[in-house]
Amino acid sequence: MADDPRWFAQMATLPLPACDGALLKKRLYDEYRVEIPVGAWGDIPCLRVSVQGYNTRSDIERLIHAVHELLPGILSA
Repeated sequence: MADDPRWFAQMATLPLPACDGALLKKRLYDEYRVEIPVGAWGDIPCLRVSVQGYNTRSDIERLIHAVHELLPGILSA
């Protein structure tokens, strides 16, 4: 398992559907205490996930849960 290349990536940029990235970033922090860069690549909003040695599985699960909860409410029409 330790030599599986999937375990070596510490950073990923994840595209999001059209949404208010600034609002997502603010609500992630205000409501879930998740601090994560939210930006855009051209017109595509993106999350930049960076996992470090001090992050736990619980941290990642909280991020996933928060995005699933918040994203539907801030999608752009």
